[in-house]
Amino acid sequence: MTSSNKNSSPKKKSKDSLFTRINKWLHLWLGLASGVIVLIVCITGCIWVFNEEITGLLEPETNVAKQNLPVLTPSQLSLVAKKEFPDKTISYAQYLQGRTITVNLKNPNEQGRRGGGVTLKLNPYTGEVIKKEVRKKGETDFFRVILNGHRFLWLPFAIGRPIVNYGTLVFVILLITGLIWWYPKKWNKSTVDKSFKIKWGASFKRVNLDIHNVLGFYSLILLLFIALTGMVYGISWYSEGLYWVTTGGKTLEGRGGGRRLQSDSLQAGKFSPEQAMDLAWLKVISKHPKSEGFYYAFPDTARAKATIGITVYPTAGQFYNSLSYTFDQHTVKELKNDDIYAVAYAESDFGGKLRKMNYDIHVGSILGLPGKVLAFLASLIGASLPITGFLIWYGRKFKKKKGDKSSQVANPNVQPKVKPKLKYTVKLPNEIVS
Repeated sequence: MTSSNKNSSPKKKSKDSLFTRINKWLHLWLGLASGVIVLIVCITGCIWVFNEEITGLLEPETNVAKQNLPVLTPSQLSLVAKKEFPDKTISYAQYLQGRTITVNLKNPNEQGRRGGGVTLKLNPYTGEVIKKEVRKKGETDFFRVILNGHRFLWLPFAIGRPIVNYGTLVFVILLITGLIWWYPKKWNKSTVDKSFKIKWGASFKRVNLDIHNVLGFYSLILLLFIALTGMVYGISWYSEGLYWVTTGGKTLEGRGGGRRLQSDSLQAGKFSPEQAMDLAWLKVISKHPKSEGFYYAFPDTARAKATIGITVYPTAGQFYNSLSYTFDQHTVKELKNDDIYAVAYAESDFGGKLRKMNYDIHVGSILGLPGKVLAFLASLIGASLPITGFLIWYGRKFKKKKGDKSSQVANPNVQPKVKPKLKYTVKLPNEIVS
């Protein structure tokens, strides 16, 4: 009975279910395919989260103490800009409490930032030029470079943007399959320690595995929020579907659901461009005297139907409670729209509020500075997941484990060394010999 038990082969371990095998296969190969994309998007996201804070530290001269004085009006900004660069036109100005006014100039009849341009940073009370940045054609600032990598991997937009969008969708799948793989079959002290703790004193392979599993679990919810809100900006069917579900069946068209507003070209000449711009500005700041930021989109006066756009940011560093206004550049009449960004946050329905909060959730600013720190750490962990995951796969696939008998293949042409038997001589007594 005993000898038969010794000779019998050990029982084979039960195989994973089909669902488990598919889940592991998806996690492995989708992770390998999207690893570089996730790494770049997460690293650039880490940097972008603190772009305002980093700029303030690197450019201390752009920090201006708040004074009980009126800030420069749009027409005054135009005068300063014309004096510095008479051949360029203003595209927008950004007012931010405690900082210089950022004025962006471009060449006439030029769209976007690729044609180069100039950024002026002015004292909001005196108009003094604090900093001047001149960009050649194709040049851009550091954080724009970071944002371009985050949005389309520095590739041509038409190619890189879909790669990032659907790479992010793949990342969501990886987070879900990773959670399923992480979940222990049995809960005991050993599995709890492996699932929630990093054994820092173990081997490199074990520490790397723990970092991938444990930190991946702790950052899961934050990474899901970041990824799901990121897809709103790039995948139209997802963005429209999410809005449809959260608003109870409303349709989202374009950026915010509203029609394109235009000035009444038949009223041209009623106000000069400078008068119209200042009147629109005064209307908005009188309604929001305590707001900490404004974005002023200057009208293209060469286009009679172009409008004046002003966005109000009540709280510095947050965008969910912003409110947008549009004015006729000839009559200064406010043009109403059903765009969700033209409706106050407090008056929006659930779907509208969620859409207005989307960017703040994406960068963590919805919770202020602590939220940004959490978003930064989660993105940093997200960037590490492709690296630690690749090392796990590579170690299991190509590295031989120490003491693995299966790796020791016998060579039939080599005779095994046999330890020689010891010969013993026994001396018999003389009586027996005789």
